[in-house]
Amino acid sequence: MTNSDVLSDQFFEVAARYPERPCLCEKTNGTWQGLTYKETADQVLRAAAFLKAQGVTKGDRVVIASENRIDWAIADLAIMTLGALVVPSYSTNTSEDHHHVLTDSGAVLAITSSGELAENLAEAADRSPACQTLVLFDHYDIQTQKKRLKQINWHDEIAALGESADLADIRAELNPDDLACLIYTSGTGGLPKGVMLTHKSISANVKGVKEMLREVNLDDKQRFLSLLPLSHSYEHTGGLHLPIRMGSEIWYCESVDQVSTNLQEAKPTLMIAVPRLYEVLHDRIENGLKAKGGLSEKLFRKALALGLKTLQGDKLSFAEAIWDRVLERLVRAKVRRRLGGRLQYFCSGGAPLNPEIGKFFQAIGVGILQGYGQTEASPVISLNPPKDIRISTVGKAVPGVEIKIDPEGEILVRGDLVMQGYWNNPAATDEAIYDGWLHTGDLGDISADGFLSITGRKKEIIVNSGGDNIAPARIEAMLTMQGNIDQAMITGDKRPWLAAVVVPSQEVRKLPKPEQEKFIKSAIDKVNENLSMLEKVRRFVLADEAFSIENSEMTPTLKIRRHIVLKRYQDALDKLYSR
Repeated sequence: MTNSDVLSDQFFEVAARYPERPCLCEKTNGTWQGLTYKETADQVLRAAAFLKAQGVTKGDRVVIASENRIDWAIADLAIMTLGALVVPSYSTNTSEDHHHVLTDSGAVLAITSSGELAENLAEAADRSPACQTLVLFDHYDIQTQKKRLKQINWHDEIAALGESADLADIRAELNPDDLACLIYTSGTGGLPKGVMLTHKSISANVKGVKEMLREVNLDDKQRFLSLLPLSHSYEHTGGLHLPIRMGSEIWYCESVDQVSTNLQEAKPTLMIAVPRLYEVLHDRIENGLKAKGGLSEKLFRKALALGLKTLQGDKLSFAEAIWDRVLERLVRAKVRRRLGGRLQYFCSGGAPLNPEIGKFFQAIGVGILQGYGQTEASPVISLNPPKDIRISTVGKAVPGVEIKIDPEGEILVRGDLVMQGYWNNPAATDEAIYDGWLHTGDLGDISADGFLSITGRKKEIIVNSGGDNIAPARIEAMLTMQGNIDQAMITGDKRPWLAAVVVPSQEVRKLPKPEQEKFIKSAIDKVNENLSMLEKVRRFVLADEAFSIENSEMTPTLKIRRHIVLKRYQDALDKLYSR
């Protein structure tokens, strides 16, 4: 479709080729409304002209902190059209989180929507030396007192350009090696690092994934339902730039709560999400079955059992084959209709998928392509081939990617998809990339026929079931700053939220257990006030004794042996999550 490795050039080439194809769609006042590729291209050029009028030039950094919407995609493409860098910031970030992203990147302008998100970003932007302007997608008056920050409205300013605006010279001359975006990801020290991704690195990733989808004719004119935050590299690449290069439609999900309804309304053919979504959908189906009971549940269980038998490669008997055909119409087709009726594949990444959940969906006729990636790799490193899904693995290297396992078991990656480095952090860059290989920090092995399995993690980063990276060290440090807490260890890997194992202070430990829990809860609540939603500690376990070298829960250098503590308190933690 296009030979360009510049993301904005790819978009305009696709828009010129398919001007009347639907491009972006969202629900407004209860009705789905959208733009064609031609209309989107016009909006992108106008947005670029508006940003240029605000002083944004090639190489500048522009922060976007908003919920997923058509405006987000247009802003992303407009910033890139000028040769500036998109800097996504999570809508769940605290004001301090936004401030770090703004100041570390040196962003000159910030874009947001309204409400609490806009207030947090405004407060942070007003304290950030380089940021002069706050742009709002919505009509909203910031209540936060601003000393110098200029506030303007996105749509009003674009409309003010008029129909006769000269847009001929808006597009910058770009090189594939130019930076396209900075995506901030957590490090072991707690402060997120800006991952420098070029037009070439994201484009190479898109090209490789598109090539893998081609084997089942899914490389053109699909309909995506976008749910993950566009600030997440997985969605930014796979849910925005991949569909654009495929000339596909992107429909923006209203919210996680509305995903079931939106699936039926949007009728997507592809959807990218993290394991937590599939867990939620699985639980809803299971709960619905149990509520119905009777014949409906029996037929579903039979359909599931026969589907699983086929997946395992076992041959169905003559009677089972007949039952399978009947149940395909009575059960599986009905379930697929609840998912929109056209869905061919879910794509899962960002965190490990429970193989049983994957098999469940495969058994009812919906494929799940589990993959593996990192922001530092633009982000998709491997993906299960649609014609050879091995759900317990994360698939094969996408075309153009080399993977190898070093002597210590760490997964190393090489290819055009690898980041240029960490923004203003050469030391961290040198630690992550050397001899041309990205050192992922993850442990794994590769089968003889090239399928990658993840066996562990070398670095101490929690990846929750939503695929978000959370550095535990910062939260633990904040907890132990509280007078009633001596030690704390955060956990939550592959879980929907964070929990903690807490060692109370000596004074608190003298009290009855209910009183101890009261004091610790109060301390944790105080810390949570300064944490983002992802970082908040929801529940905790009181430790039986302090972490020490003597009980093997600390190293000689006084670092917590996380695996030892987890093993000791695993049953108690499991009970927290099962409530």
